[in-house]
Amino acid sequence: MIYGRVNPDRRLDHTGIIGAAHVYYNDVEAALVEAAVSRGEGRLGRGGAFLCATGQYTGRSPKDKFVVRTPDVEASIWWDNNTPMAMDAYARLKSDMLAHMRGRDYFVQDLYAGADAVHRLDVRVVSELAWHSLFVRHLLRRPAREELDSFVPDWTIINCPSFKADPARHGCRTETVIALNFAEKTVLIANTAYAGENKKAVFTVLNYLLPAKGVMAMHCSANHAVGNPLDAAVFFGLSGTGKTTLSASPDRTLIGDDEHGWSDRGIFNFEGGCYAKTINLSAEAEPEIHATTSRFGTVVENMVYDPETLEIDFADNRLTDNTRCAYPLEAISNASATGLGGHPKHVVMLTCDAFGVLPPIARLTPAQAMYHFLSGFTSKVAGTERGVTEPTPTFSTCFGAPFMPRRPEVYGKLLQEKIRQHGASCWLVNTGWTGGAYGTGKRMPIKATRALLAAAMDGSLNAGAFRRDPNFGFDVPVAVTGVEPALLHPRDTWADQSAYDLQARKLVGMFADNFGQYVPHIDANIRAVAIG
Repeated sequence: MIYGRVNPDRRLDHTGIIGAAHVYYNDVEAALVEAAVSRGEGRLGRGGAFLCATGQYTGRSPKDKFVVRTPDVEASIWWDNNTPMAMDAYARLKSDMLAHMRGRDYFVQDLYAGADAVHRLDVRVVSELAWHSLFVRHLLRRPAREELDSFVPDWTIINCPSFKADPARHGCRTETVIALNFAEKTVLIANTAYAGENKKAVFTVLNYLLPAKGVMAMHCSANHAVGNPLDAAVFFGLSGTGKTTLSASPDRTLIGDDEHGWSDRGIFNFEGGCYAKTINLSAEAEPEIHATTSRFGTVVENMVYDPETLEIDFADNRLTDNTRCAYPLEAISNASATGLGGHPKHVVMLTCDAFGVLPPIARLTPAQAMYHFLSGFTSKVAGTERGVTEPTPTFSTCFGAPFMPRRPEVYGKLLQEKIRQHGASCWLVNTGWTGGAYGTGKRMPIKATRALLAAAMDGSLNAGAFRRDPNFGFDVPVAVTGVEPALLHPRDTWADQSAYDLQARKLVGMFADNFGQYVPHIDANIRAVAIG
């Protein structure tokens, strides 16, 4: 077994990295925390959490993400959604980046994505920052130590924040670049210390590879009934819509909070940890997630704290609204030990409606589910991406457009077939605004959302009365115990109901305009939903 400082050529010859000063292989959490603190990358917080700032980049840089245009993927990449990089530009980028890396220290983690051994992807992550190595050790899955001697990576990520790309020479947009090369099975990340780029690069790769095997890759959280992995549910949604919060229900077992696959064997977590948003996090509302911020080894990103007491100010967003913490799944007491579940009985699509039009929950037919899945309507929440400072209504197909290398219909048809085959119930849940649009209304009460989801999961919601929504045609419950009746009738929550009607017509029009791009590629039953 090789741990700590070793000859860099022993395991990195396949990457082209030569002349590194020292390389640290598969260091465990304590060693990585020690290295990160001693190198001045951050400081030790309460309970041994690692407190750090990501500098200029406090969110993902989706406009700086590229796919190398190689013959093997030319016909299958959704180029309207993925910016191409020429092969010669990539070759120059890699050569210059590796030259820059000579003489420096690096941290290597051999990890994998995918709790289902049949579909797992072995990934070697080479990091310039020790805390990035700690982060990715939390977020991906850790092989048994006896596996590491024979570990052979399927893909390699090389992350070097100190390297600045040259747009003219490297065919990119800025000095920041994330370049995926499917032929070389390599990801290059430069000039950003935002650690989330590592995990989303892996997710993008899986979103390309798994559909070819008939496996649905999903930007979703997942849980199952306690003691019954066959009673599973998935929660689709962009960052900030509540995937982490709502799947971490105390009366269900958490499978994972962000990325999963759905194969013919059931669902499985891609990851081994959670990357939770922490702005305004409270011990009362989310005690276990809050507790991780003072847990040894948790990575605490961009959170303001008292330099003497190390007390974290969860309400302070002066660095970013996208404050986060990264921790292993075992930090959550009701987390699944296997990362596996059966075929979902419930498919929940989370939307953060900044218009204040959508009800807190709606029951969808399979065709309506495909319509809303392909639409992917939500609001980008402040801080998740660079430049987003307040909730911005957007359509992000499949609730994850930035991570979709293939055309959306590929994922839509896979999901449609799995819902049909396994008879899953489908729900649209609005965690956004009610009583008015953003700036006027208020955020949907989390207590009401939890009550509605619990009723959906235990079957009591289906047993009640429903009304047909006049704007979107889906079914909305008339009354639910423990939920304020007006919330289920969004128009009634507005002081000016004629303003609601105008806003609703605007939103319906936005849906129709956006969905026009999919009409030539979809089945007649979904087209009928789109046309109304």
